[in-house]
Amino acid sequence: MSTTATFYHAGCPVCVAAEQGLAESLDPAKFKVDIVHLGQEKSRVEEAERAGVKSVPAMVIGGQVYHINHGADLAALKA
Repeated sequence: MSTTATFYHAGCPVCVAAEQGLAESLDPAKFKVDIVHLGQEKSRVEEAERAGVKSVPAMVIGGQVYHINHGADLAALKA
């Protein structure tokens, strides 16, 4: 059984680097990776907020939020 790892980002260079370095390196036998570009999927900003995401890039695994570097505040993506 695999665990879902949701990677939220905004498409900025910091986010793209994190996606390539982290999200793509997770073992697909252990993790189902859901990559969410919040700039393109604005309907999922509230979902990220409910999960505890404060800035992107961030990954949520098993209800735990892991903030990676700092590309953009989530509040800026709501505008």
